Amino acid sequence: MSIALYGSRGSGSAAIEMALRACDLDYELIRASSWEPESRYQELLQVNPLGQIPSLRLADGTVLSESAAILIHLGLQYPQAGLLPSEPSLRAQHLRGLVYIAANCYAAVSVSDFPAQWTTSPEPAAHEAVKAAARAKLHQAWAVFADVFAPLLHESEPGALAFLAVVVSQWSGSRAYLKANKPEFFQSLLELEAQPRLAATLRQHRDA
Repeated sequence: MSIALYGSRGSGSAAIEMALRACDLDYELIRASSWEPESRYQELLQVNPLGQIPSLRLADGTVLSESAAILIHLGLQYPQAGLLPSEPSLRAQHLRGLVYIAANCYAAVSVSDFPAQWTTSPEPAAHEAVKAAARAKLHQAWAVFADVFAPLLHESEPGALAFLAVVVSQWSGSRAYLKANKPEFFQSLLELEAQPRLAATLRQHRDA
């Protein structure tokens, strides 16, 4: 059984693709979103009942979901790839940053994208209010990330934290907010996008 990555264009699977390439691992990319035509979404549900992308099926059949968990696993399993720092205290900060994005940024994006799922009201105005609140919370979370974690992104060759930060910060108006309110961090994200470890995957996601 080969490694299989269930993902989609413009999704968090881009960060996992970057990591798999950095680890020099062969994998099959399976388009499995709930919104794409000719998607293998039903197959995804067999390995992850929540239907989340990205989901990663390892060669031994083990299934991993949650972007931060996948990146941490790959970083620990393939230390030579440099996805995580080898120095313990620095690695601890990178792990903190990965979970921070998952818990605060990724989670707020989910609410912003599907506001009707987060209120019992059927009224469009209520859905818009939930979306606006989620985006405000998301942008605040990125502002804190810029202050606390941004220096970690440039201490060495881009790794798991840079991959996830670049991908997730593209969503829900976050880049526009950062450009206006955290311009130095915004510029650093653009510089990271140009790095070889990120550029090819980002280009494929734009052009797919």
